[in-house]
Amino acid sequence: MAHRIVLVHAHPDDETLTCGTTMAHLAARGDEVHVVTCTLGEEGEVIPSDLAHLEGHPEDLLAPHRRDELSAALAALGARGHILGEDGLGTRRYRDSGMAGSAAAARPEAFVNADLDGAGGTLAGLLRELRPDVVITYDPDGGYGHPDHIQAHRLTRAALDQLADRDLPSRTYEILTPRTWAQEDRAWVRAADPTAYGLVVPGVDDPHPPSVVDDARITHVVEDPATRPAKLAALRAHATQVLVVNDDVHALSNRIARRTTDREAFGRVHPRTWQPLTADGGEGETAATGGAGHVTTPPWRDLVE
Repeated sequence: MAHRIVLVHAHPDDETLTCGTTMAHLAARGDEVHVVTCTLGEEGEVIPSDLAHLEGHPEDLLAPHRRDELSAALAALGARGHILGEDGLGTRRYRDSGMAGSAAAARPEAFVNADLDGAGGTLAGLLRELRPDVVITYDPDGGYGHPDHIQAHRLTRAALDQLADRDLPSRTYEILTPRTWAQEDRAWVRAADPTAYGLVVPGVDDPHPPSVVDDARITHVVEDPATRPAKLAALRAHATQVLVVNDDVHALSNRIARRTTDREAFGRVHPRTWQPLTADGGEGETAATGGAGHVTTPPWRDLVE
């Protein structure tokens, strides 16, 4: 049976970087995948020199360019897009807030300053219309602490709070990475030595973002090597933001090398409280613990099992 999935993301490219494998996998098997993007990433740094004039342009010329990039990426992944404030999803569009404390964050139209009751009501309306089986967004720290990612998390919760129980999705997930994967990927990057491409290799002791968690917190994963062509096409579509150096390595404007993988992980949460649930939807601090908090081999499930 086909399922309907809604993912809520902050900027164009976030959907591919965090959930590209998942979306391609679900779409390929016949599920209906929708992506809500909250801003057009006006504050993004531009990588290609021939497009550098778009960065910081007073007329926000980067926004329509990134809208086109997003459309191409979603087409490659087989997903449908909705931009907050456009496409019938409300009339108030929000701007990229930039980093905390920046001038962009102080602007009244910055997403971080959005009224969550109003914006949440707009998203709630879409959820009532689509009646998704699954809703996915970031953890409370926004994955790595970006204000717009945190606000996307808050927006999703505000929308869910405005739904009647009968309209809630069957499953709600936050995007996470098991610590073993993060460690494996970092070791792989060091061994691959992408410095030849002018990239920076993460240090052994560099901290991981808050979304990297103990393996026991993970309830569901998607692993599908067959999605690699679609994910690479989507990454390349975001050319202003993502540098794809080969099929296994990409980087953002900070030029820190990242391993391109075919696996993504999630933790199931309660749609009202956002408390962690077990894979079967039961309450508990972790998904895979035995007696006295003993961590067992995680019985990770497919996302919509």
